[in-house]
Amino acid sequence: MDKEDYDKMILKYLRRRGFTQTEQIFQQEQQNNKNAADASQLDPDLTKQIISFSQSESVPALYHDGYSKLRSWTDSSLELYKHELLRVLYPVFIHCFMDLIAKGHLQEARTFFNTFRGDHEMMHSRDLTKLEGVLSPSHLEEMEFAHTLRQSKVKIKICQYSSELLLEYLHKTQSIMMLGIINEYIDFQVSPGQPSSIADDAEAFSLVGSGQDAANLINQKEIHWGLLEDSIEDRLDKTGGMLSDSEKTEGEAKEGEMDESKKKSTEGGKQGGPPNKKLKKDKVAGPAGKTARGDGDKAAAAPRVKPELALPTIPADVENSILEDLRNRVQLSNTTLPSACFYTFINTHNGLNCSTISHDGALVAGGFSDSSLKVWNMAKLGSIGNSGELDSAANENTHGSNGGKRSYTLYRGHSGPVYSASFSPLGDFLLSSSSDSTIRLWSTVFNTNLVCYKGHNYPVWDVQFSPYGHYFASASHDRTARVWAMDRVQPLRILAGHLSDVDCVQWHPNCNYIATGSSDKTIRMWDVQNGECMRIFIGHRSSILSLAMSPDGRYLASGDEDGTIMMWDVSNGRCITPLVGHTSCVWSLAFSCEGSLLASGSADSTVKLWDVNSSAKQPKSEESKTGNTNRLRSLKTLPTKSTPVYSLRFSRRNLLFASGALSPNV
Repeated sequence: MDKEDYDKMILKYLRRRGFTQTEQIFQQEQQNNKNAADASQLDPDLTKQIISFSQSESVPALYHDGYSKLRSWTDSSLELYKHELLRVLYPVFIHCFMDLIAKGHLQEARTFFNTFRGDHEMMHSRDLTKLEGVLSPSHLEEMEFAHTLRQSKVKIKICQYSSELLLEYLHKTQSIMMLGIINEYIDFQVSPGQPSSIADDAEAFSLVGSGQDAANLINQKEIHWGLLEDSIEDRLDKTGGMLSDSEKTEGEAKEGEMDESKKKSTEGGKQGGPPNKKLKKDKVAGPAGKTARGDGDKAAAAPRVKPELALPTIPADVENSILEDLRNRVQLSNTTLPSACFYTFINTHNGLNCSTISHDGALVAGGFSDSSLKVWNMAKLGSIGNSGELDSAANENTHGSNGGKRSYTLYRGHSGPVYSASFSPLGDFLLSSSSDSTIRLWSTVFNTNLVCYKGHNYPVWDVQFSPYGHYFASASHDRTARVWAMDRVQPLRILAGHLSDVDCVQWHPNCNYIATGSSDKTIRMWDVQNGECMRIFIGHRSSILSLAMSPDGRYLASGDEDGTIMMWDVSNGRCITPLVGHTSCVWSLAFSCEGSLLASGSADSTVKLWDVNSSAKQPKSEESKTGNTNRLRSLKTLPTKSTPVYSLRFSRRNLLFASGALSPNV
């Protein structure tokens, strides 16, 4: 074989790989070196490598053999490095499959996929389901998920010794095919020293579309995470702060009487609770202690910022009521856990899609698959039997077709399943979103629909009132989030940037920012004033289903479909710690009023309480020295009776409210 044949072989390889610039440089060198040495003078090892590259382009079996050998070598590695080396297998697997598809070896690709998919089913089942639909080379371009994978690199954190072991194995075994895929599609972030712990796996691996470098660039933007100037907390300090224990006792006695009337199961017309809250992808504590305000109240120490939105004025009587609640608020900690009140929907017959609770726990709303929205008033439930005592005027919203009194108020207006609902801070308004792509505003005072907001093109998965009311945000299947005002029928801002459905939305306490969680496994934080993306949080391995902001605005908690919760520092965009404990989707998150505890509600029918202070005080580097990998301590697990938890809410006095639908099959 002469030099000309070798040159043709190299050019053929470069064209197939798409290395256009390298091909041009190589051709230019050919012209400049016409008198170069003949083939007999070429390095024998180089000759062998070139022939191997040429053969690998046309032999599908090399993918199967190369991956199988890499898999066996990884499984037999030392336990100290094994968990780091295992991170390489999944990206190599999916790119071997997509390479076979791209080269037209469809049958071999399907065989390869079915042979090895079981290794990754537990951690990446959703990704594998999407890739299973890739049946031809054209699908790689048409399917956004596959196209994103082909155009980006996987970020994998690995120690230096693990990296050297892997490269030594690939060179020693002449695994040219595997080496090429790793070189093209994996970006190793090599760190000196010992391997990271297994608990850090969630942070060590990420499949991203725009790339980590772009996210890091965005995360360098300045963000003002503090509370608003002249906020309720400031006014509380000016009026004398917290009450003494003796003054609290009288207030809590009154609250206790109110809570007794609230601790009743709510009945709906269609009730029970599906094991999956909303199947979007099938689309079309001992007693609370009483302490004075101290270090646990993070909101009091938070910096103050100016509002970017024109916020509504709080009426004087409402402000006084809020201040009274805050004065009587119980300070929670890892030794002082909250009392909890759980509202259970029964007989839902898998029709309940969502539920929400007002700030004082007096109103509970449920959105149903039959397009209805139902609201229960907990204070009036006990006196429903005495007809005529609650409301002498018959109302079609509160009376059934036979004239009997309902235990709830029925709101009808949507033409599709209701997926989300949100009470205004004062409880006088209620928002609902539906698969009919609209958002409706209801008056809980007059029990009527006030406005229908149209703007989204597809189902609206989530809607949330701002902490001060008037403004609200929505998240949709059209991959956008939108900011609205109650007095405008068109959105004020359209927040576009996610690569898939925007599943959930959450306001920052100062109303200057909005956080969105998406099926693209990322969370973004947006500036409300200009619609600019200020943060991208990357680390989850599945769709983001729930978000919560700490009261001081410093921390963001996110829950995903796999049951993992992550705590993020808003100031720099970094993950503080993953919280592992739930065994199913995390549908709801809520911080206590002083920010010391985080509550999480899951489809595994439990509510978990986490100690936030422990994670913020001990840096990760210090923990790696001490060997303590559980950086956010689980304080308590509150099990329910076969009731997946749909929503959580801390009242202003730090009573924890939760709701869900009884599902005996769970």
